[in-house]
Amino acid sequence: MGPVLVTGATGTLGRPVLQQLLAGGADVRALSRREQPPSEDVDWVRADLAEPAGSDGVLGGALEGVSTVVHCASDPLGGDVDAARNLIAAARDAGVSHLVYISIVGVDRVPFPYYRTKYEVEQLLENSDLGVTILRATQFHDLVLGVMRGLSRLPLVPVPSGVDDQPVEVTEVAERLARLALGDPAGRVPDLGGPLVHTFAELLVLYQRASGVRRRALPFRLPGRTFRAFAEGGHLAPEHADGAVTFRDFLAHRLP
Repeated sequence: MGPVLVTGATGTLGRPVLQQLLAGGADVRALSRREQPPSEDVDWVRADLAEPAGSDGVLGGALEGVSTVVHCASDPLGGDVDAARNLIAAARDAGVSHLVYISIVGVDRVPFPYYRTKYEVEQLLENSDLGVTILRATQFHDLVLGVMRGLSRLPLVPVPSGVDDQPVEVTEVAERLARLALGDPAGRVPDLGGPLVHTFAELLVLYQRASGVRRRALPFRLPGRTFRAFAEGGHLAPEHADGAVTFRDFLAHRLP
């Protein structure tokens, strides 16, 4: 088996994926847009997925000899579809046999622009001639914490009424991705959700108790298809509540 390449290897998910692959005995190569310090365990390669493989040869060279790619790189501000096209083309030229992609639960049900982009990438992969595995996960604890921190800087914290969330621990997602990467292409695999579904208000209370920050909540509702899809639970996977770490557990570990 050739090296496993991880894109987005410096990100919230990419770093624990690297660690899980190393723990599983894989030969690991990591892709980053910026130069990284040398490592004894990881072969760091600098390349930009926004650049087509044939433009400078860097992306193609990064995939040389690679058997599997774990595609964690993503930019909510845009560019994911073009990046996926470039990666698919380079992977095909390099003879990559397996491409593993992390997506989000509900990308086919919630008409949120970033979700639609992730769904388009899923379709590109499914319609390619590569062996692919696609895992959808619910929102990471880290993202929910970031949202709570940002909103709690306001005098009143806006709380969307009727909206639940099912946050999952990123290291558990990384462990699942690494296991999938070391196996055969499996197509779309079962979703991975956090252990508990909370209302947004409940998540805010958990954050405030753990952080000591106290702000009044201001419930609100928004019109439109996207908000309605979130309120209907389109982004949840209660039937796949396979994660073990709760948001409370995460906060106890992360916050002093």
